[in-house]
Amino acid sequence: MAFEGAVRRAGAEDAAAVAGLLHDFNIEFDTPSPGPAVLAERLRRLLDPAAANPGGRTTAHLAEDTGGAPLGLALVTWHPNVWYDGPVALVDELYVVPARRGGGVGGALLAAVVDEAERVGAGAIELGADEPDVDALRFYRRHGFVGGFEPGERSFFLQREL
Repeated sequence: MAFEGAVRRAGAEDAAAVAGLLHDFNIEFDTPSPGPAVLAERLRRLLDPAAANPGGRTTAHLAEDTGGAPLGLALVTWHPNVWYDGPVALVDELYVVPARRGGGVGGALLAAVVDEAERVGAGAIELGADEPDVDALRFYRRHGFVGGFEPGERSFFLQREL
């Protein structure tokens, strides 16, 4: 099934839709979520271009079907980096609702992120994927992402919550 719909840049007014998808993503993979209401409040601030967001800016892209129903999202945090003249885009989340996987929605979302990164002069796009998620790793490699795919050459994304 081919993706029929559109990908668009989400704004603060889309916070509830983005939050719902993020919450569903976490629930699907047994990861704690603060809930859609908390996520929506945070996203209203983060996706508002006029708001001061310490540490960088956040953007989101929504994939929608022809009727406007959300099918997936790409959530990106932008930050400066000493290794590049432009910012670096960190894909925090890329999610497609289960019923629409394998139909081009994820590729369309990733293409929107790449297009935006090129438009703003970004130096790189980074993302993390779990080693057992071979489908995600294959998907990202197919779209030009490298690292962590060869035996003995694994990459890890580490985090310390505060």
